[in-house]
Amino acid sequence: MQIVDSHCHIDRVDLDAFGGSIESMLEHAEGLSVSKFLCVCIDLEHFDQVHNLALAHPSIFASVGVHPTETNCKDPEVDELLVYAKSNRVIAIGETGLDYFHIKKDDADWQRERFRRHISASNESGKPMIVHMRDATKDTIRILSEEKAEAGVMHCFTADWETAKAALDLGMYISFSGILTFNSAKPLREVAKKIPADRLLVETDCPYLTPMPFRGKPNSPAYTYYVVEKLAEIRNTSIDEMATVTTKNFNQLFFS
Repeated sequence: MQIVDSHCHIDRVDLDAFGGSIESMLEHAEGLSVSKFLCVCIDLEHFDQVHNLALAHPSIFASVGVHPTETNCKDPEVDELLVYAKSNRVIAIGETGLDYFHIKKDDADWQRERFRRHISASNESGKPMIVHMRDATKDTIRILSEEKAEAGVMHCFTADWETAKAALDLGMYISFSGILTFNSAKPLREVAKKIPADRLLVETDCPYLTPMPFRGKPNSPAYTYYVVEKLAEIRNTSIDEMATVTTKNFNQLFFS
């Protein structure tokens, strides 16, 4: 069995909590069948750090992009993203998207423009986008449609079925994080039941959003196992089957 963590920030994990090194953290993940990782970039200033992890470890891949809430950083141009995306260890554009929780909608013209640039880079490079969406569902779907986004994943999905259906209709994949295991996530679990099997992905978004039964403790990619476990329970299937499906979907999206 293989499980893929489709969205993690390995460069930010508390390694002391998982043996003290990248190698020990990866070994811990392997013990829970998690053996492939997409380490997601959130600003260009730290791209080399993320990229170097992917260069050094065959199981780790990288993305390139600037997170929608990153304000004290260099704003990327499309051509700049395309240069970084030429590396065969970079398999995605992002993390990008919209976030009106941290940035008020009326003050977010720059955020919407940044999102459009990432979509352009994704379409031109042929590498899928990683889409962050928080309190901005309508604008996110609208801009994806207007810019004719070709491929991507709605990462750490927490919205309703109507939004999920709109994203699916645009060809997006839907990824669930440890939030799916939270006691408060019953409505989200109902959405997870409805997602077509061939569009499902799983992630940790570590070091954030540690799933049950480790909530409140440091998170690592190893705990993708517990997201798969919960998703299998929700969809009345086995952990092995859910791992197989989500791994196949990851490979289909990022390597086909």
